[in-house]
Amino acid sequence: MALRTLNQPWRWRPEPSSLIHVRTTLLLPPRRSALPPATVAVGACASRQITAGNGGVWDPVVRGEARNGGRKSVDLATLGNLCVDIVLGVPSLPSASKEERRAYMERLAASPPDKKFWEAGGNCNLTIAASRLGLLCLTLGHVGDEIYGNFLLEVLEDENINFLGMSKNVDETSSITDYQTLLCWVLVDPFQKHGFCSIADFSEEPVFSWMTELTEEIKMAIQQAKILFCNGYAFDEFFPDLIISALDCAISSGTSVFFDPGPRVKTLSNGTPQEQKALQQFLRQSDALLFTSDEVEALTGIHNPIEAGKTLIREGARTKWVIIKMGAKGSILIDHTTVSCAPSFKVNVVDTVGCGDSFTAAIAFGFLHGMPAINTLTLANAIGAATATGCGAGRNVAHLNKVLELLKQSTLNEDDNFWNKLICGNSLNNEVLLLSKVSINGHNHRLIRIPISSVVPKLLTIFEGAFRSTVST
Repeated sequence: MALRTLNQPWRWRPEPSSLIHVRTTLLLPPRRSALPPATVAVGACASRQITAGNGGVWDPVVRGEARNGGRKSVDLATLGNLCVDIVLGVPSLPSASKEERRAYMERLAASPPDKKFWEAGGNCNLTIAASRLGLLCLTLGHVGDEIYGNFLLEVLEDENINFLGMSKNVDETSSITDYQTLLCWVLVDPFQKHGFCSIADFSEEPVFSWMTELTEEIKMAIQQAKILFCNGYAFDEFFPDLIISALDCAISSGTSVFFDPGPRVKTLSNGTPQEQKALQQFLRQSDALLFTSDEVEALTGIHNPIEAGKTLIREGARTKWVIIKMGAKGSILIDHTTVSCAPSFKVNVVDTVGCGDSFTAAIAFGFLHGMPAINTLTLANAIGAATATGCGAGRNVAHLNKVLELLKQSTLNEDDNFWNKLICGNSLNNEVLLLSKVSINGHNHRLIRIPISSVVPKLLTIFEGAFRSTVST
């Protein structure tokens, strides 16, 4: 969730246009280690030989030779939702009253909190987790030239993540607050309940309403990506037409599209005609859709998440995967022929912030590498669970060593009653795969149990060599 800062920046260039030239591209040194070359199923159809997470400098001009179907140089690009989380402990969360919440937020923003409370947020969580899995990531978005923007770019650089600034149609008569880095106030009460304060709750227009079209550099970056990820929070920042132009650019250049509407699925479904149209285009044109069980039910009106996912698969023009996050129960991946289910890993949960973003990073990895769905879910559940054992997101998302540790332990949070009820409660004839400690099939002939002992060694083979290389370096 994005929040525009309400306090004045400490440093600012008086000409907004200078932001475009200075903050266009963040160039990074090559990575210290990389995963071995792998055959990647781009868009789940065309195989290419690449080096996953090969790092290096990304430049839209130098890498422009892949503009129309050539070699793509970026594994994962994210659209917007770059923000700094300000994580604060509070005696109690603000009330639901809009006026009181806004006053509360303005009091918080009256002076910059100590830097120890800052963390990279939004799509930074996803790209940090993906980068630690070995994917080459590029963030597309707006970052202001002030203390928060400098902090965010430093974090991205430290995590070997490239940045390309989105700035066009800058109005020099606008207030400088219109160009500041987005903030999200993450409030935690003594019971570890979370609240989020966002200026988007009070704004009739997107916070970056001055941006009306994509630059040629941004279009080229999208063309160079194997996956473009967009979530519902992008609509807090940009007009629907701009977001749709990014979708069209991706489709025309063979870039796969991942869409996670998140909590915004309800407001988009009941939003302006432009928002509703954009939502429908993403639902039909995305290669992979991601939801929580509550979100997919709110969207489709179907209680059973397997039924809901198959409905979206049928209605999609390009949809290959629908992924349902079931919280502590695990996750589900639905494609055109199979339903794959994976229970979660047993861990001591400290903080769930960033777990969904980490999970998505692994889904992207599995999609690019043509991994079986059940293996992809196992990896995604492991990285989500590993993140839950830490505190906060950003740089606190799981490192690879923790993920490998959970995979080796293979302690599943199995609940046969839950999965049998869910699987038997749908009217579809698809084959159903269920990750399990045992390989004995259930009473339903459609249910095939996949022993985790057959999945984990394949995942360890992919990652352990890269992890040893990183440690030795």
